[in-house]
Amino acid sequence: MLRPLALGLLLVAVATVVVVDCAVLTENGMPILWQQTGGQLTDLPIQNDVLVPNPWHYLHRMSLYRLIIAATDPYMTSMGTNATDSPIWGLTLQLGWELTSGRLADPTGVTTCGTETGDRMCISTESWWGCANYYFSVIPFLSAAQQGFFGDNIPVQMQVPEGVTDYCTTYADCATRFPDLMAKWDAFYQGLKVAAVSEASDVEKKDHILGLYWAAHQGSMASVVACSARKASYSAPEVSFADSWQSSADFIAASNFQSNLEKSVMFMSPLPSRILKEGDRAPHIADLSADENHSLYIFSWMRSMNTILGGTMTRLWRSAMCSIPAREKGRALLEQLLLNPGFSTATFLSIISTTASSC
Repeated sequence: MLRPLALGLLLVAVATVVVVDCAVLTENGMPILWQQTGGQLTDLPIQNDVLVPNPWHYLHRMSLYRLIIAATDPYMTSMGTNATDSPIWGLTLQLGWELTSGRLADPTGVTTCGTETGDRMCISTESWWGCANYYFSVIPFLSAAQQGFFGDNIPVQMQVPEGVTDYCTTYADCATRFPDLMAKWDAFYQGLKVAAVSEASDVEKKDHILGLYWAAHQGSMASVVACSARKASYSAPEVSFADSWQSSADFIAASNFQSNLEKSVMFMSPLPSRILKEGDRAPHIADLSADENHSLYIFSWMRSMNTILGGTMTRLWRSAMCSIPAREKGRALLEQLLLNPGFSTATFLSIISTTASSC
């Protein structure tokens, strides 16, 4: 309760991947401070019969995820038998990592929001990461409410700090400002209901749901452009990492990666445990682990190579992800690239070129 608050030949090598935790993603096997989040709508503030969460408080924002997962789990049986198989768990870990790595704090230094000496639970409206996450938390929550996943006629109005006007706060407001984005999240939730009564196999249902989920996810990613001005408060290496992080989502999304808790921990553990500063250059950042350095190097390589090739690498990858079996192999390939330092980037390019031409 709240207080007041992822070709065939590469599969042989998958077992060689060794993951060493770097970023702090969980505590007691769950997302950061999960037990302190709200499991019921009534755990969030209500004023005049309107639900008014404060998305600028970490526990409130994480509670949005907890409520979405609980409401959608009955429609996610094709994902698997574990309670943590929903793809939405990946978003909870992302938010927790942003907290522990200091990325939700005020980067301008004007306030102590989110800092160790200030309100640690505060999410700064000036944080690029906090702003980007808004489109992966608030938007999905408002859409879920509109689609009836929390019951009928549940009005929601997000709180916003005084003087801040560039964040939408209601379904109508967000749908007006970002119609394509909201339509994609609505389609995801509507697709869950359709899948629940479909006679398709679980494999087909799972792939379809993940396709809708990643379409919505990429809609949110595209909307993050609204946060661009906030990058000015960060170092060049951190901005480069943020840009590379955004670009990598194209590959993960096209493979219909099942971002459940277990898989997300594996892929996100090598994320940098602190904000990058001037002079940081992977894979030679002394105070970051070998895994963190490797992940930063690979993220940068993927974005740079795709830019050099004029977007060809992304187009080839999307073409290669042309079937359920192909997407399964794609996820294994990403696993090798991101988590196995011994896996050659040249091999990655060779495999996706060959696979794309065979689709």
